[in-house]
Amino acid sequence: MPVEITWWGHATVTVEDSGTRVLTDPLFVRRLAHLRRRRGAVPPAAAAVADVVLVSHLHADHLHLPSLARLAPGTRLVVPRGAPAAVPGLGRLVAARGLRISEAGPGDVVRCGEVRIRAVHAEHDGRRLPYGPHRVPALGYVVHGEAATYFAGDTGWFEGMADEVGTVDVALLPVGGWGPFLGHGHLDAGRAARALARLGAPVAVPVHYGTYWPIGMDGVRPHEFHAPGEEFVRLAGRLAPKATVHRLGHGESVRPLGAV
Repeated sequence: MPVEITWWGHATVTVEDSGTRVLTDPLFVRRLAHLRRRRGAVPPAAAAVADVVLVSHLHADHLHLPSLARLAPGTRLVVPRGAPAAVPGLGRLVAARGLRISEAGPGDVVRCGEVRIRAVHAEHDGRRLPYGPHRVPALGYVVHGEAATYFAGDTGWFEGMADEVGTVDVALLPVGGWGPFLGHGHLDAGRAARALARLGAPVAVPVHYGTYWPIGMDGVRPHEFHAPGEEFVRLAGRLAPKATVHRLGHGESVRPLGAV
């Protein structure tokens, strides 16, 4: 069965591999606090259908409780270790919805169906105020099935990243953000292209850009909203010329050849 990747916007992706549906960082709203969805429709109900859901870190645009409430009872939920203690509403939601929760740290492996999911380090301040950044670290994940698919979550480049992630077939890499400036612990299009070159993945899909933008800031550095995907394609062509980059539209799917 071919591996299929669907990008719903921001960091929300469905990876179908070996008959298992893996959903990352679900965010199914038109507005979140000061952020407004400016591109792509809110994902349909089918987007919330998954066997296992991966949460990379505690920021509200990645661990979004109302979106998790759309999951069917019995769905496996993988979160950074310590997340239920840091976010009491998460524990209440898990109990109310009948979700099966697993806490993970770098190196831990969770099995679901025919895939195994390995948590890896992410270089990102994953705190959910008022909790400190070291209590619940940010994670990336590698989904191992017919392919090895790396979901980076939010991360900056860090020494040893390629060794930490290992050999992968598909890299889902953040290339932007939700505001006019990216702080420490993020990849922009250029850094993501350099990361792709070092990872050596033959297939890449840019994510975490071109979806949400602060209300009232439409005119502030708008190229940072529109351009990162195209810029990543251009720079990856120069820095990782052997890689195939699929720049998906919202709700668009791809079955990347060579990833099965």
